[in-house]
Amino acid sequence: MRYRYSTDKNGRPVKKAIVYTADEHQIKSSDVDIEAVRIVARLKQAGHETYIVGGAVRDLIVGKKPKDFDIVTSASPSQIKRLFRNSRIIGRRFRLVHVYVGETIYEVATFRSLKDGHTGNTFGTIEEDVLRRDFTLNALFYEPKEQIVVDYVGGLKDIRARIIRPIIPLSVIFKDDPVRMLRAVKYAATTGFKIPLWLSWKIKQQAHLLDTVSASRRTEELFKILNSGHSRLIVEKLLHFSLYQYLQPEAVHFMEIQRQFKENYLRSLSELDQFVKNGKEQASGEVISYFIRDYLNSIVDWKKEPLEAYRSALTACRTYVLPMNPPRIELENAVRLLFREHGIGIKKARTFEKGRNKEAIPEPAAEEVRNSGEQKTKKRRRRKKKRETPKEP
Repeated sequence: MRYRYSTDKNGRPVKKAIVYTADEHQIKSSDVDIEAVRIVARLKQAGHETYIVGGAVRDLIVGKKPKDFDIVTSASPSQIKRLFRNSRIIGRRFRLVHVYVGETIYEVATFRSLKDGHTGNTFGTIEEDVLRRDFTLNALFYEPKEQIVVDYVGGLKDIRARIIRPIIPLSVIFKDDPVRMLRAVKYAATTGFKIPLWLSWKIKQQAHLLDTVSASRRTEELFKILNSGHSRLIVEKLLHFSLYQYLQPEAVHFMEIQRQFKENYLRSLSELDQFVKNGKEQASGEVISYFIRDYLNSIVDWKKEPLEAYRSALTACRTYVLPMNPPRIELENAVRLLFREHGIGIKKARTFEKGRNKEAIPEPAAEEVRNSGEQKTKKRRRRKKKRETPKEP
């Protein structure tokens, strides 16, 4: 174990961070993504302090192979972009760089400072950057060549104690960004770590702040949960902390008045988790179909004319998932998939006026048309006559 020092205003050395060696942190280098290692190496060769950071380091320490590797550096976005040909700067307020290697995207961010608070966007140092991070388990920096973990906030001890502890003061952490409450609960559900009583109390007290978060951001967080492979555990935990009502108020309402609905809902999430973990290719709308199945089954009159039933179900589901705002085509495909489970085929929607933002009108499937004795007549396309150019005399 080594220590990293800084100096105080009088020039005296001050212990700032613990530096753990490979024997102490026990990260397997074989679990570290080789392309992430190369990105770190190239930035370091150019003279920039660079580390793998966040959830990837947490997962490596507990022996899990991370899906994503985020990188943080002292280089500015423009400096990063100059070093990597296949990269682009994204974001307006919070600018960072996406480096593309094949189909994989590596997020490379610049150290941020505390000059404008915990959500500001001014570049800074590693010592400032670590204090902007939400919880200690996500605030460890890993240098793959030297195989060291730099720990400014006691994150390694908290991981080994299996506890979730915030870095930002409790008085401002959730006021600055209410989505941090969702993250805390999500980490607890997926890692099995404990949320201390004093932090649990604060989350329940300030749960209402989630109502101020934009619908697009809540939609993004909900999609992350649904695609995590742990959606049932996370949703159960969110229900315990009275947070899920700010993501899916209609679903929570049905759970409160119908016990069977809650059991069915959670069972569908378990099936979704299994589907995600199997790693099969997802058809458009397939994830959402698990999410709305129980509601749709409870409202649809399957004896109704199929197209009318489909339109009614689609309208109801749009309201049901609010404030979640999924892409229109994803929700339409999800409802179509669920109708197919009941043996009713609904063709994809078609738009009649090209270039107009008109609502697409779905058609009954071909087999339904045949069963009803209707015949489709094909419209012949008129060929445009070529305009003859007059011959010069």
